[in-house]
Amino acid sequence: MSEHADLLIRIQETPNPNAWKFVLNQTVLNEGKATYVEPKEAENNLLARSLFEIQGIKQVHFFQNVVTITHTFDSEPVEIHKSVSSVLQTRMPAHNPNQTKVDEKKLARTQLSPELQRIEAILDETIRPGLQGDGGDIAVVKYEDNKLYVFYEGACGTCPSSTSGTLMAIEGILREQYNDKIEVVPV
Repeated sequence: MSEHADLLIRIQETPNPNAWKFVLNQTVLNEGKATYVEPKEAENNLLARSLFEIQGIKQVHFFQNVVTITHTFDSEPVEIHKSVSSVLQTRMPAHNPNQTKVDEKKLARTQLSPELQRIEAILDETIRPGLQGDGGDIAVVKYEDNKLYVFYEGACGTCPSSTSGTLMAIEGILREQYNDKIEVVPV
């Protein structure tokens, strides 16, 4: 597909009633993922910054060819869909999919402890595909004293199931495949 092809947008629900996935026929991010939880974080990214200008937008998440937005509970979904689609249509031609968040300070996985490398591998194999399919993700913050501190990204950030069913599933898988005493704590 040429980079000048017309932008096609498919809007999908997520398990979070306040989050929507906008699946595009163009790349939003060539590598990794980016989550912006406040407008200040998005000041160097025209697309993310423009999305935050829509009333009610609380979080913006980029992954491959997907933009997931989370909005306030009292926002009107039809208006959000129209506004986000309009921003995507007008800003995607100027968007750089190679741009990464300047403020991300994540260590390369090779620099992580062996414990965290194993946990990340388990999450990659079992948890992340489902979360990413729903427009979200999970980031490991730290692991100490059998407690894994995680941060939910994208649609998962404010999803009611992220603190109940999803959390229990993550904990169950990590207990089975890594450490039977591990506790997963969302931050």
